Amino acid sequence: MARTRVRFASFLALSAALALVTGCGNGGDTGSKDGKNSPDGKPVVVVTTTWEGAFAKAAGAEEIKVIVPQSVHHAPDYDPKPSDLAAVGKADFVLYAPFEPYAAKIKEAAGSKAELVEVNLDNDADKVKTEVARLGKLFGTEDAAAKWTASFDTEYAKLSKDVQGAWPGGKSPVVVSQVFTVWSAKLSGATPVGTYGPEAVTPAQLAELSAKKPALVLDNAHMSTGTVLPDSGARQVKIVNYPGNDLDLLPVYRNAAAELKKAMGAS
Repeated sequence: MARTRVRFASFLALSAALALVTGCGNGGDTGSKDGKNSPDGKPVVVVTTTWEGAFAKAAGAEEIKVIVPQSVHHAPDYDPKPSDLAAVGKADFVLYAPFEPYAAKIKEAAGSKAELVEVNLDNDADKVKTEVARLGKLFGTEDAAAKWTASFDTEYAKLSKDVQGAWPGGKSPVVVSQVFTVWSAKLSGATPVGTYGPEAVTPAQLAELSAKKPALVLDNAHMSTGTVLPDSGARQVKIVNYPGNDLDLLPVYRNAAAELKKAMGAS
């Protein structure tokens, strides 16, 4: 606990210094048009992770700065650096998720005038489209958001049909899913008979879920607690939620579809 207080105190001291620097000059006038910090008038978006970044890109944002490296699976564990604060100070929008408690502190410490936007990070297709449309309206990039959504609908329908074509015996498999990977069950056309997490499965849950005789366990690659239902005969499928550094959300669905097909015995 003492170490955490020291680290946070250093962080605040650095933040205050940066705030003084960013507060000097021409009274906050960036000289950009349309109130945007980018020279071409397009919104400058800072996001905590590649997941928010992919949502922003899908919504039409072009200038996106990701704070937390992709290698850090649990965002709250990340220690913000001076360069992170500098980036926030130049942003029009800062996107974060509720489970990233330091996000608000980053904006406040940097003295940024950016709009802090909470994003519902869920790869459920309907929720993704709702968030992309909302962000597109916020960014003033509604046309780009609508174009992406149309391409997403086409790709999603293709992948879902492909996975359902791999059902063993033509029947939807019985699945158990981690709470943050239910979207992948939906992609496969299956309805989970039970969910678990984010905490480790308790003995009582183990007995209850195993009794449902699932064929697949859809595990969250970023919060895995190991083999979820040992000795149940179920195949555990690793589902990745976070996009790569290219901030492209579609590969997340392509990879999930490939893993599901593999688990169902299809190539």
